[in-house]
Amino acid sequence: MGKRRRVSNLLALTMLSVLTTRPMHPYEIASVLRAWGKDQDQKIKWGTLYTVVQNLAKHGLIEAAETVQQGGRPERTVYRITDAGRAELADWVRELVAVPEREVPKFKAALSELGVLGPDEATSLLRERLQTLEEQLAGDREALAGYTRELPRLFLIPQEYDLAIREAEAAWLRSFVQELTDGTLPDMDLWRAYHDTGVMPPELTELQERGTTG
Repeated sequence: MGKRRRVSNLLALTMLSVLTTRPMHPYEIASVLRAWGKDQDQKIKWGTLYTVVQNLAKHGLIEAAETVQQGGRPERTVYRITDAGRAELADWVRELVAVPEREVPKFKAALSELGVLGPDEATSLLRERLQTLEEQLAGDREALAGYTRELPRLFLIPQEYDLAIREAEAAWLRSFVQELTDGTLPDMDLWRAYHDTGVMPPELTELQERGTTG
């Protein structure tokens, strides 16, 4: 289990990293995050950015360096990372790299309730997902190949990781869809009987009652 962080929002991790390059005001930080494609690496709630900045400052991980004003725009506070912030950033990255955590994607939650659908509908929807995924992967591979010609590989590791995870999902989907198509998935007859009759087969009822399906 990970450490309890003073500021645990992953956006804080990314902001600390950005501030290692130079001091910035929050609006500038947001612009750099978008320019660097950080919003592709994690789901960023932009409305929380200023709150995260305030929390980082509250805990001494960043500090106000100066206040600037351009033209008729409101004053903006420029922040810089502190020594404590650099130490927190390095320690946080070490933990995230070394300590695996079980993350539950939405697709896994849907698979746990797949029996709600009939086998034929489930198979059709999974084929649809697989086709979309394969189209996306083709585009991602092409994009990554283009980036590889322009950027050091170190900056492309997140894209490589995402591609590998999605390719693994596609491989599993192909195999699972094949089982559904061939009818070789165990207990397909029970699954189909439930949707044909609307009555839960005794075998499945027993399993649910014993709590052994999870």
